[in-house]
Amino acid sequence: MAGMGEDENYWPRLSDIQRARQRVGDVVAHTPLSLNAPLSERYGAEVWLKREDLQVVRSYKIRGAYNKISSLSPGELERGVVCASAGNHAQGVAFAAMRLGVEATIFMPKPTPQQKIKQVRMHGRDNVRIVLSGDTYDDSCQEALEFCGSGGQSFIHPFDDPLIIEGQGTLGLDILNDARRSVDYLLLPIGGGGLASGVSSVFKAISPETRIIGVEAAGAPSMKRSFEEGRVTTLDEIDTFADGIAVRTPGTMTYRICRKNLDDIIVVPEGRICSTILELYNESAIVVEPAGAASIAALPGLGGAIRGKSVVCVVSGGNNDITRMEEIKERSMLYEGLKHYFMVRFPQRSGALREFLEKALGPDDDITMFQYTKKNSREKGPAIVGVEICSPADFEPLLSRMKANNIAYEYLNDKPDLLTLI
Repeated sequence: MAGMGEDENYWPRLSDIQRARQRVGDVVAHTPLSLNAPLSERYGAEVWLKREDLQVVRSYKIRGAYNKISSLSPGELERGVVCASAGNHAQGVAFAAMRLGVEATIFMPKPTPQQKIKQVRMHGRDNVRIVLSGDTYDDSCQEALEFCGSGGQSFIHPFDDPLIIEGQGTLGLDILNDARRSVDYLLLPIGGGGLASGVSSVFKAISPETRIIGVEAAGAPSMKRSFEEGRVTTLDEIDTFADGIAVRTPGTMTYRICRKNLDDIIVVPEGRICSTILELYNESAIVVEPAGAASIAALPGLGGAIRGKSVVCVVSGGNNDITRMEEIKERSMLYEGLKHYFMVRFPQRSGALREFLEKALGPDDDITMFQYTKKNSREKGPAIVGVEICSPADFEPLLSRMKANNIAYEYLNDKPDLLTLI
């Protein structure tokens, strides 16, 4: 039966997802399915964006959260609900709790951007209490489950629950209702797999010819790894930059559903996601979070296969903290090969820096960082130098000039442990 998270035989039924659509209809916005001209021209395809960043909580998570909480019994509602989330699920739960008059305790990882924490408070108002705990979603989830066990509240899982999956699946109904032609490719971001499970089940039932592609960030490919291992697999470490899809362990139900429904999973580097965020802002005035840009960032990986095709990318969320933009730009430039860091050992004599500027740098190269401290009387003093170039093709000439002028250096871009200290 839908709603029983422990049912190992659960499979999303179209009728249950249609019922969820009726249940959430008064709360969930009918977000646009928009043809994006710059992307369509770039890839020679019709690239449509499902704009879930325009939901009331700026992500699709309101669908599953409201479907789950509104299905609880009066007694369960009275005891309250608990969830763990890096942000978007928390906002969905907070909004649903406020609308339904339910008390919610929300556990969030300590590194969660302040913008998302403030949004949770805004949507939940007096119905929500926030607890910051752990470094990742998985840490927060463990504490939330322990809290539920002691107080009898209902745990609202972010992805591995039938009612959550069915709620997220309503997005698939919206896409198919609005599509002007058959959808050839559907790209879905994957964290724990709730969205991919629900939406892919709708497409398998109504549009089985659509090729369904899951997309994960390279720093947290838990579903991809699980596919490779043939079982649900927990990653030892993850990069939480794309926090909305940074999950160490996918769901048991969602793994089973995705394994059957998805045609492929593409893993995209965080740097490519950052470049996509900047492109969407500069070209289309769309503000997205890293997880929200993931499906679009996967388009280059499909190559010419999508030329002439109809492609739908789900923009899953727009909760991006403005304070992260410098980091996003930095990651993008490193990925694009436009920014390079060196440890340069300058001779301890006057004119050494001037020679570097005149002989090593090209006419369009720019120093964006210079850190130097003389602490001893050695012949050479190390300095950290950041150089921004106009094109990746300018990198090899820069190295050649440094070598030709006997400039001693160590390249830092391929040393991530050192790079993080800059």
